[in-house]
Amino acid sequence: MTTAPVRRTPALAARLASRAGGGLLRVALIVIALFWLMPTVGLLLSSLRGNADIATSGWWRVLTAPSQLTLTNFRTLLGNSAITHSLLNTLYITVPATVLVVVIGALAGYAFAWLDFRGRDWWFLAVVGLLVVPVQIALIPVARLFGDIGIFGSITGVVLFHTAFGLPFAIFLLRNFFAEIPRELLEAARLDGAGELRIFSTVVLPLGGPAIASLGIFQFLWVWNDMLVALIFANSDSAPITVALQQQVRQFGNNIDVLAPGAFVSMVIPLVVFFAFQRQFVSGVMAGAVK
Repeated sequence: MTTAPVRRTPALAARLASRAGGGLLRVALIVIALFWLMPTVGLLLSSLRGNADIATSGWWRVLTAPSQLTLTNFRTLLGNSAITHSLLNTLYITVPATVLVVVIGALAGYAFAWLDFRGRDWWFLAVVGLLVVPVQIALIPVARLFGDIGIFGSITGVVLFHTAFGLPFAIFLLRNFFAEIPRELLEAARLDGAGELRIFSTVVLPLGGPAIASLGIFQFLWVWNDMLVALIFANSDSAPITVALQQQVRQFGNNIDVLAPGAFVSMVIPLVVFFAFQRQFVSGVMAGAVK
């Protein structure tokens, strides 16, 4: 005696998910994206308006009065030596701090993943333990140390601080990613006579490109947007854009013609970097999620 197959009704959650996968979901995502971008658009339009227009109406007034748009604020920004110098300082801080963290983190991650040395697991546990150390705890002792060796208030000191606090996460992330590389690939390279440095550069780095790109984006955004470390370790000559804008607020409270375009330039550069490496970022985030 054969039993007729039981016909099961799809669950409510599955039916809702299948219906939401069409146009309704796309509309919702577009609406969320527009709300997400609204502060950026508002800041851009505010930076393209004069002081009088900003004081009397909101940025949405531009939609009905496009004659308010002007590039005068950006000309004023480029004429402000403090802002332009701070932008260069931000690059001088962010680029080395990102490159050092990526390079050292990749080398250390490979060592922890595939090299056998004494106390490897204990050293890795120490690195993981450093992940939970707040930045605020190290501000005073590191400031005293930098003062003793003569780099307090310089760009070098800010770069070293960001590098030191970025390395634990970099090593942890890349070590876990490199450990997922099939051992057979490394053993085949060793049988062909390749040394560890050759294996690292020709096998591990190409396979770990997405994770390295994700780490670089995270580090770049964190250092570029940082203000706490720069306030403590940078002086007026080495201050980045975040500190320079804060000083403009304190000294010139109504200097909106500099603050608005300066804030937009400070925000748009990380956005450009993110969207330029968006594909590598998504690949790195999703790496290891699917076997």
